[in-house]
Amino acid sequence: MPRKSFPELINSPGMPVLVDFYATWCGPCKTMAPILEQVAAQHGGKVRVVKIDVDRNQAVAQQYRVQSIPTLILFHQGQPVWRQAGVVPAAQIAQVLQSYVGK
Repeated sequence: MPRKSFPELINSPGMPVLVDFYATWCGPCKTMAPILEQVAAQHGGKVRVVKIDVDRNQAVAQQYRVQSIPTLILFHQGQPVWRQAGVVPAAQIAQVLQSYVGK
């Protein structure tokens, strides 16, 4: 499967895309991994979760002004509609997603 560009990843018609900007060496980022898996499972097929390693994708991280990790950015129709830095509880993410799932 060919690798998609970042604009292709965030332009998922009819489906919000939650992007997790992380690094392999980041402790709080490791805490977010199971939370994001839980969110993805709860919204089965209605939201796409994408993980972006900031060390390997510095240009994308700079483009979206990611200054601390983890940073979550929710894209809807290719546009950023919500962002939060730090560890975010699954319930808070689910609440934000409610406004965009199925629209």
